[in-house]
This record gives sequence, structure tokens and C-alpha cells, in this order.
Amino acid sequence: MRKTNSTLIGNLACFTAYAIFGFNIICCKNIAIDGNITPMALFCLRSFGATALFWIWSLFTAPKEQIAKADMWKVAIASFLGLFMTQLSFLFAITKATAIDASIMSTLSPIMTLIISAIVINERITWSGVTGIALSLVGVLILIFNCVSIRSGADSTSIWGILGMIVNTLSFATYVGVFKPLIQKYSVVTFMKWMFLFSSLMALPFSFSAFGASDLAAVPMNVMWQVIYVVVGATFISYFLIPVAQKRLRPVVVCMYTYVQPVIAMVIALAMGLDHLTLLKVLASVLVFTGVGLVNFVPKKAK
Repeated sequence: MRKTNSTLIGNLACFTAYAIFGFNIICCKNIAIDGNITPMALFCLRSFGATALFWIWSLFTAPKEQIAKADMWKVAIASFLGLFMTQLSFLFAITKATAIDASIMSTLSPIMTLIISAIVINERITWSGVTGIALSLVGVLILIFNCVSIRSGADSTSIWGILGMIVNTLSFATYVGVFKPLIQKYSVVTFMKWMFLFSSLMALPFSFSAFGASDLAAVPMNVMWQVIYVVVGATFISYFLIPVAQKRLRPVVVCMYTYVQPVIAMVIALAMGLDHLTLLKVLASVLVFTGVGLVNFVPKKAK
């Protein structure tokens, strides 16, 4: 019963985090279109803002624990892969790739995670897992090719956009697939406050030129609210929820929730009257969640 509750909490945390990420994609696109904040400046705002919030929160809620000295370098590498490279490569890629191409590239993440987890932590590759990924992949591709496209600042995809998304998916897949044992050793707040501190230190040398190339005073108020959402919602809250899920779910399940983002985008489009519901989109959504269910809940029997 306890394991069932833990799995349920993990799934709810992961779904909520990626639902927030679904809105985050639209906000990042709008910020990129506005052009007053460079990708590096936005990354710095995310890192500095989340670092401050996690360290302030830790003063009131986190247990008095310290990261072991032997684990500090591991946390630094996890921060480089899970925060620095993942966020920065995505913010760079969306200015060099169309929305559809970037979405297609992001579907590689669960597949990469499955392979990396099998190699590093001996995660089993089962037929149900492969079938679940395949079903979700088909569903998300149906959604991508049948959605209403929102202008992302790029009329066509360059090789730099493709490379940026490859770095994005590979970095996050490696982080999710390799560092679960480390994440389980510490509380979420303790782990994330150090993760973001390392990320901020990595971003600091670039921050001066990034803010110098940005015009924060010229940012419209509606875009500024979206920047606040990206910092507080899609960084502080989401990156708190992801380790909660990582403690309770298999790495490939955590990464498969990336397939929820197109579904969220579809719901947003429907709510805003930018799209209309069709039988094909219902089928695609069913495929996505059926795939997640297969990977998540079917017992692991065969390697």
C-alpha cells in the first residue's frame, strides 16, 4: 500500500511538473519573439531566481543536513547536465528551430533515458517498456503534426537548432538516468539548493555580457509576467517536483512525461480557441497515456 501511494505521489508530481513545462514552452517562445531578453540572460534569471528561492525555503523547511564532501562533485556534474546544459541548450534551440522540429527532437529523451539507465544502473529493458515508448511516440507525433503552430521566432530549422535539441535531450536523459541514487540520499530542498547554486556559479561569468545585451527596461509587462512564470513556476516549482518524482519512479517513466507537454499544448490551444478537438487528437492523447501506463505499471519480468 505504501509503495502504491509513493508511486501515485511520484506520478502526480511528474505530471504537474511537465504540465507547468507545457505552459513554459509558450512563454519561452513569446520571450524569444519579444527579443529584449537574450537566451543566456533568461537562463541567468532562472538560475539566480531559483537559487535564491531554494536557499530561502531551506531556512524554514529543509532538515539540517549537509551534502557529503564526496558527493559534491557529483552534484556539480548533475547540475551541469540537468540544469546548465539542459536549460541553456533549449533556450538557444528555440531561436534556431521551428516549434514542430523542436518538439520532434524532444521525443528522443525517453529513448535515450531507457538506454542510459540500462547501461549505468542496470534498468531493465522490457517489452512492455519498449511498447509503451512506441505507443506514446506515435501519439505525440500525431499531436505535433496536427496542432496549430504558434510562431516561435524561427521560420526554418538550422543545424544549430537541431544540435541544440540533441544536447538538450541527451543532457536531461543522462541526468535522469544516472543520478537517481544520488537524489535518493538527500531531501529535495537540500539537493536542489546546491544544484541551483552550482548552476548559478556556472552562469555567473556569462551574466554580465548577457544582461548587457538585454534591455530589461523595454520588456512589456505581459512578457515580464511570463518571465516571472518561467522563473517561479517552470524553474522553482517544477524543479522541486521532478526530484520528488525521481525518488519514486523509474528514470524512463520520469522522462516519458515529456510526452505530456504536447497534450498540454493542445489543451491550451483548445481553451484559447486556436484549435478544435478531433477524433485523431483524442486517439493521440489516449496513446500517450496508455504508453506511460505500460512503462509505469506493467510488472518488470524480462530483460
